[in-house]
Amino acid sequence: MIVIDAKCSKGHVFEGWFKDNASFDEQIEAGAVSCPECGDTAVSRALMAPNLGGLRKGKEKVPPNAAMSPKNAMMNEYVEALYELKKHVEENSDYVGDKFPEEARKIHYGEEDPRSIHGEATPDEAEELIEEGVDFQRIPWPKPDA
Repeated sequence: MIVIDAKCSKGHVFEGWFKDNASFDEQIEAGAVSCPECGDTAVSRALMAPNLGGLRKGKEKVPPNAAMSPKNAMMNEYVEALYELKKHVEENSDYVGDKFPEEARKIHYGEEDPRSIHGEATPDEAEELIEEGVDFQRIPWPKPDA
């Protein structure tokens, strides 16, 4: 059995237990999964925090299904929100890589049409953009699993 977070078209997130991923997909396709809050059957897989395979408490390994402390639960929610934000940014802006400072300046100074972009900048480059009044946000992306 696996736990999968699901989301209805109205934005309610809930979890369900399924035999496996294929079973989840089959039940979703058949309209057999409904939101417990509103009954909506337009359900899809929701973004989930990764299962880290068990936490460590001292030298003792805590099973992954052990109850989380409120602090760890809050951190899980924070990381999940960052993953959702990253997905939103990636889907709604152009990736410009390490050319971010250059592209941001072109947009700021009217050399290019305004558009949403994302990419990388060194701390020094970011400071220079701030000093020039270029409007941007630094986002602490979660690191990919090693």
